[in-house]
Amino acid sequence: MSLVMDVPEKIADPKAASYASRTAELSRATAPLVPTYEGDFVLDEHLALECGRTLAMPTLHYAVYGRLNAARDNAVLVCHALSGSAQVGSWWPELFAEGALLSLERDCVICVNLIGSCYGSTGPASVDPETGKVYGPDFPLVTVRDNVRAQAKLLRSLGIERLSLVVGGSIGGMQAIEWAILFPEQVERAVIVGVSPLPAMGIALNHLQRQAIQHDPKWSGGRYSSLRPPQEGLALARQIAMLSYKSPALFDERFGRKPNRNGEDPHALDFDGGGLSGGRFDIAGYLDEQGQRLVSRFDDNAYLAILRLMETWEPTRGYRDGNEAFSRIKAKLTVVGISSDTLFPVENVREFVNTMRAGGAEVEYREMESRHGHDAFLAEQGELVRLLG
Repeated sequence: MSLVMDVPEKIADPKAASYASRTAELSRATAPLVPTYEGDFVLDEHLALECGRTLAMPTLHYAVYGRLNAARDNAVLVCHALSGSAQVGSWWPELFAEGALLSLERDCVICVNLIGSCYGSTGPASVDPETGKVYGPDFPLVTVRDNVRAQAKLLRSLGIERLSLVVGGSIGGMQAIEWAILFPEQVERAVIVGVSPLPAMGIALNHLQRQAIQHDPKWSGGRYSSLRPPQEGLALARQIAMLSYKSPALFDERFGRKPNRNGEDPHALDFDGGGLSGGRFDIAGYLDEQGQRLVSRFDDNAYLAILRLMETWEPTRGYRDGNEAFSRIKAKLTVVGISSDTLFPVENVREFVNTMRAGGAEVEYREMESRHGHDAFLAEQGELVRLLG
């Protein structure tokens, strides 16, 4: 295996200590956190996948915050959710606040972009080194377990043999649990937020999102031009997803039956001469905006790849039963359910905790009271920090 840059020396550089202190102060001043190091790890071999295929020399893009100590025992792995990136300081900054879960003065925090994403790691928009062509729709199914095994190779290349903590929400939580099962001797503690195996409603919504993308006139069988991507389909997929990321109570509180804030009047039936379409309600304007925000930064095929990763995650696959899978866990787990979550309902999360406990895992359960739904772990970071103590 090879690294694009000589990362271990960079992380352990004494100058990084003062950098970490300065970054911590910037954090307290609400300035964006900047990684100590950000780069690529390239596997110089084929990565065997659960689906039976392989990826030739895949790249894992990752970011590091803080510095690795001399004993290399202060490493923390943060795993991102569906559309996240390796820059955890940008999307989960309050976890680095003074007295919170992570500390740049104590921890070496690493976040790895998922294989299949479009933020630096190998994904559908990458060129297959064996064919010289973009993968596109031929990109293989890469599972949560495949990603964790690849991440372990990256950490090993940095001289990291043990993680003091693995933490993640949503798909990130799936990775954290998989780490605890696959590498029980290497994980001391894991924090998992808002996740269980995806229930039928979540699978159904994923199906509709795929249909939205694949029915876009510009889809072209997944071989669309990067200059003319199927943006309308991706925007609609994101809007469908938002229905499960937020709660009905929050939508009622924020939007109710208000007209769109740009002045459209949904009650004016002759709006633009189209009574059947008319002006938008405020909730419609919000969903449209969310869809447009995603298309400006994400790729359709990558979105489909990660939807498949999410819905195919089953931690007991390959084991006789849950007892065999969860009895492997030696880490102390803290699982957080979100009271208003409709994507991973709190009842499912509690049941999943009980299943892991029945298998012998040491699991503490906490519940986050929020009206923000599944997105609460990002939308109310301060409350999550408080809950985690």
